[in-house]
Amino acid sequence: MRIILTGAGGFVGRHLARRLLARGPNGGRVERLVLADLEPPAFDDIRVRRVVGDLSDAAVRARLVADGADMLFHLAALPGGAATRDPALSRKVNLDGTLDLIEAMAAAHGGRTLPPRVVYTSTIAVLGHPMPALVDDATPLRPAMTYGAHKLMVEVALADYRRRGLVDPVAIRLSGILARPGGATGLKSAFMSDVFHALAAGRPYICPVSPAATIWAMSLDRCVDNLLHAARVDCALMPAGGAVTLPALCVSMGELIAAIARRLGADAGLVTHVPDGTLEAAFGAHPPLLTPAAEAAGFHHDGTLDALVESALATL
Repeated sequence: MRIILTGAGGFVGRHLARRLLARGPNGGRVERLVLADLEPPAFDDIRVRRVVGDLSDAAVRARLVADGADMLFHLAALPGGAATRDPALSRKVNLDGTLDLIEAMAAAHGGRTLPPRVVYTSTIAVLGHPMPALVDDATPLRPAMTYGAHKLMVEVALADYRRRGLVDPVAIRLSGILARPGGATGLKSAFMSDVFHALAAGRPYICPVSPAATIWAMSLDRCVDNLLHAARVDCALMPAGGAVTLPALCVSMGELIAAIARRLGADAGLVTHVPDGTLEAAFGAHPPLLTPAAEAAGFHHDGTLDALVESALATL
């Protein structure tokens, strides 16, 4: 199997690349893995080919699809905060570059009997905010940020590509993935991960949302499990549009901090709260989440908060 992975240098991309090299998405051996990013990871493996560059560059896209591929994991994106600050760049990367890449991949595939599988990482930002009192599969999609709007546009385009037989797409909407590296990432939701790093290091942390703020979260390992499942899921089990909101645990920041501190034997009092009302309204007011479509298709969350925390701490 020949696979392209964009965003390979990112938090999720690096972990997914390692898992793919250990065992392909269908349990078989990966023949070739093309890793694309501004700084794709290096592996001592003859199956790996690195493509360095911006996916909005046609020459970079051409190098990516030059030898064809059976599958694309498209993780590359300009994240939410950065997309809000520069909508033109978000369109160039998150919308136009994405669609151009998928169309180039379909063209390079050469009209074989089975179209290539595309696993696209969408986002819960397509739901917008404020959210209703309960989110389920029937909740209208009303993005309130440029990032979410462009992601939803790609979801719509992928459904059309499926209808036309260009690709076989599965779009999965991700929530907070824990625990991402500390520091500036362009993600307004970085506080969800920053508390892990602060408590693990035993240093004070000022959290920009209240203890009552609620988030949807899953661990990195569970995220990669779901990505690999998306690569092999029978699309007959998916909704007609081919997109689902993934199951995630809905927890308060107070519960998350207490669970981290309990697991580490740390002092939860190291975390103080100075809520930013605008930030909390957008990223800390998530209602209960029901995802029967994703669960029927075989996707899962971490099961318990303690299991999520233990898995997330293992990635620090």
